[in-house]
This record gives sequence, C-alpha cells and structure tokens, in this order.
Amino acid sequence: MTALAGCGSPAAGDGDEATLTVFAAASLREAFEPVAADFEAAHPGVDVRVSYAGSSSLAAQVREGAPADVLASANRPVMDALAADDLVTAPRDFATNTLEIAVPPGNPAGVTTLADLADPALDVVVCAPAVPCGSATTAVEADAGVELSPVSEEQSVTDVLAKVVAGEADAGLVYVTDVTAAGDDVDGIAFDESAAAVNTYPIATVAGSPHAALADELVAAVLDDAGQATLASYGFGAP
Repeated sequence: MTALAGCGSPAAGDGDEATLTVFAAASLREAFEPVAADFEAAHPGVDVRVSYAGSSSLAAQVREGAPADVLASANRPVMDALAADDLVTAPRDFATNTLEIAVPPGNPAGVTTLADLADPALDVVVCAPAVPCGSATTAVEADAGVELSPVSEEQSVTDVLAKVVAGEADAGLVYVTDVTAAGDDVDGIAFDESAAAVNTYPIATVAGSPHAALADELVAAVLDDAGQATLASYGFGAP
C-alpha cells in the first residue's frame, strides 16, 4: 500500500492485478493506512494507493477528471454535489468526528476552554472556512458566542496540527482523531461546544472507475465490522 501526498497515480490493472487509487480526507491518514493494508492482504495483486488532502481539494480533482477509484470525504455537502453531477456513485456515511483543541505538550499557554482561544495574546491556528474543519470551527464559534482571530487559516486539518506540533501556535482546532494520532506531540482539550459541529464522513466509488467492482469492495470494507472497528480505534465515531 502506497500513501501519496498529492494526486494519485492512474488506476491500471491486468487480470487479478490492479492499482486502486483512493482519494481520502487528510484527517483519515492514520486510520486508512491499516484499512488499505487489510484490503491488500485480502486481495493479492491489488495495490491500494491513497492520496490525502483537504476534501474540497480532492473534490475539485475529481471534477477535473483526476484518476481515482474511491473518494472518502470529510465533507458531506461536497460529496452530495459530486453525486448530483453523477461523478460518484451512491455515497454512504462511514464515520463521524468532532473538534478538539490541540496545544503543545504541557499546555504552556494555559488553555482550558474554547473561549480562551479568543485571547488576542494567543497565536491560534484553524482551518480555512472552505474545508470541513473550518466550517466546523465556524459552527462551534457561533454556538459558543466566541469570535476567534486566528493567525492563520490552513487548507487541511493536518496543517493546523503541524503548526501546533512545531510550536508555531499556542493552540489549534483539529479533530479528536488528530489529537489521538499525534500521541505525545500534543495535548488535547475537549470542549462542550464541539457537539454543535459533528462532522460526517461519506465514501463512494468514483464514476468511471476502471476498477468499479474492486472500488465497491473497498467501500464495503470500510463499512463492515472490521473497518468500523479500525476507525473506532483511531477515535472516529459511528456514522
């Protein structure tokens, strides 16, 4: 199984051999590695190549005709728009996620609540409004009556996390799953307002996939008990 940073390689196959290209939201990186590896083990000759990026960017690539077999998004409206244009087939929800505050180890800025992030003395990083973690941030701000003034708005949740890990921010709003995956590199602070923005993840076979049957099997593997157990182990909630 190969993880790609950008657009995936063209899907190609010969007999029982095939390359299955998966576009997956950045927040799925840790969880999808074992899912893809398990699928390869159950399908000898199949190479699953996963390209991770922000959901809006991945959807734009699909619209532009980039070669992909499966799309796993963190943005239901974006997926629905693709389905409406017959660019993906029968999207199904497979996971949920909520926001959490990530801070450097030891929480040097003493952040304890979402409201603390409105302090202009803090360097706070969030996702851009156009990506799912950004729209979730906007929703929790509205629910809490808090207005943040971030020093940067990133194009993916992994970029937000990277700035916190690097010590370039006092705090960042990321998903629970990102805090879990980061281990000792960050501390996580849960906040009640996160319930105002439960993010739902859909998955679908991309229309025109040359390996549609295999793509459908991968979608089913994500939705079955084993796939759901793997996702849960990385902090994702049930759909």
